[in-house]
Amino acid sequence: MTAHAGPTSHGPAVVAVIPARGGSKGVIGKNLRRVGGVSLIARAVHAATAAALIDAVYVTTDDPAIAAAARAAGAQVVERPGDISGDTASSEAAVLHALGVIGGDPDVVVFIQATSPFIDPDDLDAAIRRVLDSESDVVFAARATHVFLWRDGETGATGVNHDASFRLRRQDSEPQYQETGAFYVMRAAGFVEAKFRFFGRVGIGLVPDLTAMEIDTEDDLALAGAIASLSNSAEPIPVVAVVTDFDGVHTDDRVHVGPDGVEFVTASRSDGMGVELLRNAGIPVLILSKETNPVVTARAGKLNVEVIQSLDDKRTALIDWAGARGVDLASIAYLGNDVNDLPAMAIVGWPVAVADAHPAVLVAARVVLTAPGGHGAVRELADRVLAGANIPPRASQQEKS
Repeated sequence: MTAHAGPTSHGPAVVAVIPARGGSKGVIGKNLRRVGGVSLIARAVHAATAAALIDAVYVTTDDPAIAAAARAAGAQVVERPGDISGDTASSEAAVLHALGVIGGDPDVVVFIQATSPFIDPDDLDAAIRRVLDSESDVVFAARATHVFLWRDGETGATGVNHDASFRLRRQDSEPQYQETGAFYVMRAAGFVEAKFRFFGRVGIGLVPDLTAMEIDTEDDLALAGAIASLSNSAEPIPVVAVVTDFDGVHTDDRVHVGPDGVEFVTASRSDGMGVELLRNAGIPVLILSKETNPVVTARAGKLNVEVIQSLDDKRTALIDWAGARGVDLASIAYLGNDVNDLPAMAIVGWPVAVADAHPAVLVAARVVLTAPGGHGAVRELADRVLAGANIPPRASQQEKS
């Protein structure tokens, strides 16, 4: 097996290039649309930067907003000329232009498409290794399929990849392979010579069905949002501040009303410990609540955290709070459960939902927790935030409530 040389004196050995023009028509503004709280362009950059064998990541675009999002996610940007930014321009043209700008004669180029939101960095590394080891000149992402294809003609439908008069069982048929469009790992010199993504010895990089989705329509985008939380169920959450709703997050969204009209809620001791762990680690916690009941202030006082309540506009309150403390919104986790949390969730880097959140909140969340509101969701978030900050979960004293 050939070792990965890493960046060389003449430039990076393995570069990733992500074409992302601004003129998408099938899904307007597609590359900046969010799946699980993260834009498609940022998801592609994150996958590439997380791959151990990729030395440098570039986004080639004609759109200033995409360029800004790419830089924020950790990529370098190549300005894409107008003559290769239209509807008829090929992705190959954009990658070839980017290689010319980058220079340095890389050994391998990884062409990544942002329209695939669930790329696994390990799949990228496996494909890159096969090209570095000269096993293949090109390795492309594909999923195995046993689907029966048909062609509709003037005389009726006929089978394309099967004999319609004899139906093999799935286990008896050989799989075929469907391109996912997610990535194409290519020997750079061969690609520059061929000017097309397939040349020489072509290999299949098999990826799981769950990661094989490609966004071409609004329906695809909705489906991707619905399953996004499945791809990061154990991921640490590297943020510097945590903001939460109250009802349905610190509580189970129920209220007990006494004969005198006084309301009571139930909170979790485990959640209280989670908040204490965050405070001890120096991670500020803020509660934002629409509720006017003084129980919110009382619970915040018990937890020794800031609270702003009686709010109709959580988004503005969050912007003001973060600005006053110099905290980047991209470095905040917001934990919500209902539709009035959506505006605030849309502006943070880590929108998080409790397990029993409203369906619209589940779709908007970058992370969906396993615990419902009032039953350890705040503690679960705290543990993942501490893991992202590489801080051991240690409290000064047991929270008592």
